[in-house]
Amino acid sequence: MNGNVWEWCQDTCHDSYNKAPTDGSAWEGGESSFRVGRGGSWNSGPMFCRSASRNSGCNPGYRFNFIGFRIVCSAL
Repeated sequence: MNGNVWEWCQDTCHDSYNKAPTDGSAWEGGESSFRVGRGGSWNSGPMFCRSASRNSGCNPGYRFNFIGFRIVCSAL
């Protein structure tokens, strides 16, 4: 799925991973309303089309054809 669209994540942007949740939950709150984008898109260079690639410029109000999200279903 990498390289299709930047995946808009629930996590808000932070300068580092200090005090990040260790249980896999979303890291919300903080001073920024910008969300993390991951994975690169069709208009990104090859170095950005990987799971570890992060983009901190995903404002929830942005609408572009290279930003999307993935729906996840979880059974409890």
